Amino acid sequence: MEGKGSRVMSTKTLSLVQVALMIAMTTLVTMTVRVPIFSGYTHLGDSMIFLAAILLGNRKAFVSASVGMMLADILSGYLIWSPFTFVIKGVMAFIAGTIAYRNGKEGEDFGNNLVAFVAAGVWMVLGYLVASGFITAYLTTEHVSFIQGIIVSLRDVPANCIEVAVGILIALPLGKVIKKANLF
Repeated sequence: MEGKGSRVMSTKTLSLVQVALMIAMTTLVTMTVRVPIFSGYTHLGDSMIFLAAILLGNRKAFVSASVGMMLADILSGYLIWSPFTFVIKGVMAFIAGTIAYRNGKEGEDFGNNLVAFVAAGVWMVLGYLVASGFITAYLTTEHVSFIQGIIVSLRDVPANCIEVAVGILIALPLGKVIKKANLF
């Protein structure tokens, strides 16, 4: 009886440690390599979101991505973006994890992971376009309409697309190696 309980506890503990590790890695990688863009910055953190999606699945990846990216925003002085980031990056990870684990693939199918990451990346680009339009229209002193805010925010779309593409290029091979070595 004691053995079974400790096994459940160790599984829960392992799960908690994995999520905490991915939160820390997401925050660290996001804050380490940053390139300023018009309304914020682009970074390598998406690679950690995609990695979490294939290593942890959708729910745990949601937590690690939303908390890790929100912390990066807060610690980097982009507090206004943090609630948007929490939702956008969390849902991005959930989408990627859901697709990566569909039909029993368990995040191990390279092609399926690519589809998962592209779908999640489209969500992220559109999510930040809307969020930037909202911030520009309602949370700044620029006095523009929401549609004008969206139009102004189109300038960040190419950088966000590059962010997703680089994240995919890093996460696909790294995830394959980590899964194959059974390290996580």
